[in-house]
Amino acid sequence: MQTERDTANPELVKQFFDFLLTSMIFELMKHIGWRERLFKSTRGKILELLRTRECTVNDLAEALRLTDNAVRAHLASLERDRLVIHSGMKPGFRKPHTTYALGPEAEQLFPKAYGRLVSLLMSIFSRQIEPRNLRAGMRAAGRKVAGRHLHELRGKTRQQRIDAALGVLKELGGSARFKEEDGKHFIYGNGCPIAAATANHPEACLLAESLLTEIIGSPVKEHCVRGPTPSCCFEVK
Repeated sequence: MQTERDTANPELVKQFFDFLLTSMIFELMKHIGWRERLFKSTRGKILELLRTRECTVNDLAEALRLTDNAVRAHLASLERDRLVIHSGMKPGFRKPHTTYALGPEAEQLFPKAYGRLVSLLMSIFSRQIEPRNLRAGMRAAGRKVAGRHLHELRGKTRQQRIDAALGVLKELGGSARFKEEDGKHFIYGNGCPIAAATANHPEACLLAESLLTEIIGSPVKEHCVRGPTPSCCFEVK
């Protein structure tokens, strides 16, 4: 006997994913102008580095090619705005070095509100849509997001396409880096913009998997860690 979920209207499935995609794009567009201006500045670059890991003054100075004093001045300003905090100490050659991390106010700089929306919508529709259709829909949403960028990638090398993929993830509010390990290629991410959904709905990661596959032009497989402290991992074949 068929259940209500087995006979879910295909149009309902389409409307769900069209609404999901529209919501993500709307949330992104609310942030994109001022975020671009912020992250082109030195303060913004410091925040982006701290989003991937805790850093000392020396770490930041080396990465940004600034003097230690210049970095300290920017950090002092960011601390006043509660965007950066002291996170601990790191052993040094002569004395320990203070490490810095993002403060409680910093997360508002990165668009994540649609993560909660994705979670809510998936909770509702997962009761009406077959699991395989839900997975297929997430992949379709990823392809649709990627489609907005494909015209820029014609004639690009594999590495250029990987760099472009990292840029798209950054636009969506994530922080990602490419790394080669034992001959394999991986994209690691922090601050997943849909982490609020992936804890209870792991199929949400298929959106990013599909997006990366389309942009890079090679199969991508997700190996993400989900839960209270999520982290993204995608293997590029």
